[in-house]
Amino acid sequence: MLRPLIAILACAVLASGCTSASYDLMDKNSLRPSKFKDNDPQSFGTKGPDRHQVHGIDVSKWSGRIDWPKVRQSGVSFVFIKATEGKDRIDPTFETNWRSAAAAGLPLAPYHFYYFCSTADEQADWFIANVPKQAVQLPPVLDVEWNPASPTCRTRPDPEAVRASMSRFMDRLEAHYGKRPIIYTSVDFHRDNLVGQFKQHHFWVRSVAAHPEKIYADRRWAFWQYTSTGLVPGIEGETDINVFAGTDKNWRQWVASAQN
Repeated sequence: MLRPLIAILACAVLASGCTSASYDLMDKNSLRPSKFKDNDPQSFGTKGPDRHQVHGIDVSKWSGRIDWPKVRQSGVSFVFIKATEGKDRIDPTFETNWRSAAAAGLPLAPYHFYYFCSTADEQADWFIANVPKQAVQLPPVLDVEWNPASPTCRTRPDPEAVRASMSRFMDRLEAHYGKRPIIYTSVDFHRDNLVGQFKQHHFWVRSVAAHPEKIYADRRWAFWQYTSTGLVPGIEGETDINVFAGTDKNWRQWVASAQN
C-alpha cells in the first residue's frame, strides 16, 4: 500500500512544485480568486493556497452540525475527521460525521489527538476499538502537538521518547488498517521533535501566518492547513481549511490508490 502512495505523491510534488523549498514548476497561470472566504485572511505572497486545486477541511465536535452535501457542492474535496483523543476519549460527532461525509461522496480520514501521558499501545487500542475500517478511506492521521492548556496532560517527553511513541502508535495502526498514517503537526512541535524525521510518512502541517517553506525546515509536505478562520458553505461559523500538495489529477490518483 505505501509504495503506490509514495510514488503518486512524489509525482504530485514534482508536478506542482509544492515542497518546502520550491514552487518553480507551478503553472503561473494557476493564480485564481480565493476558493473560500476567510474571516482573517493572511497574505502568503505568490505562494498562497489559492494556487492549489484541491482544498479540504478538518472537523470535530466544535464544528457543530454540518450539511455535508452542501459542503461537497462548495468545492471541498476531502475531510479529516476527529475520532479519538488519548486512551479514553472519542469525539461525540465522529460516527455521524464520517457516515454523512461518506454518503456525500467525500474522501475522508479519521484523526487521533495524541496524549503523552498514555502509552502508545493504550492509545492505539482505543483508536482501533472505536474507528471501524470502513471509516478509514484515506490513511489515518496522528495529530501530535504540544498541549500547554490541557487540564490533564502537559508533559513534554524528550525527542527520542516522542519519536519512539509515535512510531509504536503508527506501526499499530498501519498493521491494522493497512495504510501508513499521515502525521499532522504544528510549528513548535515539529521544531522540537520532527526535523529530518519520518521521511517515509506523509505530513500535514499547520502554518497559518506564513508559507510552510519559511518555518518547516526541509520538510516535504502533502497537506497544508492554512487557516482556522475559513468560511465553508454548510458549516456554521469558522473552520480549518487545508490544501493538497498536488494537482487535481494527482489527487484523484492518490485517492484511488489509498482506497484500494
